[in-house]
Amino acid sequence: MMVKQHMLFTLYSICGIVLKDILAVSGAQIQFPIVQNMTVTEGGIANLTCRVEHNDNTSLQWSNPAQQTLFFGDKKALRDNRIELVRATSQELTISISEVTLGDEGMYTCSLFTMPVKTAKAFLTVLGVPKKPEINGLTKPVLEGDQITLTCVTSGSKPAADVRWFKNEKEVKGAKEVNASGKTFTVKSSLQLQVNRHDDGVAYTCRVDHMALTATHEETTQVLEVHYAPYVEIKHSIPAPLEGQYLKLECVPHGNPSPDPVLWTKDGGELPDLDRVIVEGRELTFMSLNKTDNGTYRCEATNHLGTSHAEYKLVVKDPNALPGPPDHALIGGIVAVVVFATLCLIIVLGRYLARHKGTYLTNEAKGADDAPDADTAIINADGNHAHAEEKKEYFI
Repeated sequence: MMVKQHMLFTLYSICGIVLKDILAVSGAQIQFPIVQNMTVTEGGIANLTCRVEHNDNTSLQWSNPAQQTLFFGDKKALRDNRIELVRATSQELTISISEVTLGDEGMYTCSLFTMPVKTAKAFLTVLGVPKKPEINGLTKPVLEGDQITLTCVTSGSKPAADVRWFKNEKEVKGAKEVNASGKTFTVKSSLQLQVNRHDDGVAYTCRVDHMALTATHEETTQVLEVHYAPYVEIKHSIPAPLEGQYLKLECVPHGNPSPDPVLWTKDGGELPDLDRVIVEGRELTFMSLNKTDNGTYRCEATNHLGTSHAEYKLVVKDPNALPGPPDHALIGGIVAVVVFATLCLIIVLGRYLARHKGTYLTNEAKGADDAPDADTAIINADGNHAHAEEKKEYFI
């Protein structure tokens, strides 16, 4: 038996060498199948194409990673309803695999049955689609001051998905963890929060990006509900109340749960004259103010987390006792007169000082202008002083 196999092998080799020589002499080209690697998303369709140029009706064959024949020419060899023939010619064999799974990933072989057989291999990559993310760790409601940890989890991605957090559409940083589970990955991202009243109504979104999600992304959103004690403010309709005017005070409480109803008091007691002072919900209205309305009005709001209040001090003024508006034209005229008088005084004083200085110099140098020398000038000047002495009058 062994001798027979050896003889067959020898005969096969001789025939191959002879065929090769014949082709070389005739100038024919040895053909090889041409294939391409392919990437497809889980659940999609993979088309595997094998081509050869100038084929002389030699059969083409596709085999799966387990070396099982899928199609030999146009003949289906494997019973799998997902695998269909697309085209079978002497130069091309194309098949399709629908509803692709991760198990379909691997190396596929196209064979051209020449002597010897020529093969080409194409790797089919299957992308695992990440599942819609889930957010855990949130209980509703959350109390102000609580520390919570939000966790976003997505599984089934291949390769591992990218998970990001957004706070009202603004990205925030989370701590990511990736774990392998067979051929796919589970990705978890955690976000720690110290909540306060400003977090009430804030939307936290976990977004998953992956190459298998070409058109969009998967995301899940949770809105925080934060309960906190109330705080109160009072708004008034006019800034300076006068007698006879209409005034509305509005109590605006902020809290969750909403503190309702509110309580109005005056000077620590009940509101007087309820026929004239109207209370409607959170509003306190004075139809026509008078000085008896003066006092401190207090609005108090309460929920199960606490109580808060705000106060408004009302001082009603007599419109007739108020000073009139200043006469800006009169003030401007007075300022102009003062400035003009100051300028005139400066000019007159300057001229007086200039004239006084010139006279002093002239009197001192009188009689010295015509002196032939300095000594004569001094004598003349002294003479003037002496002459001045002679003109003194004495009264007895």
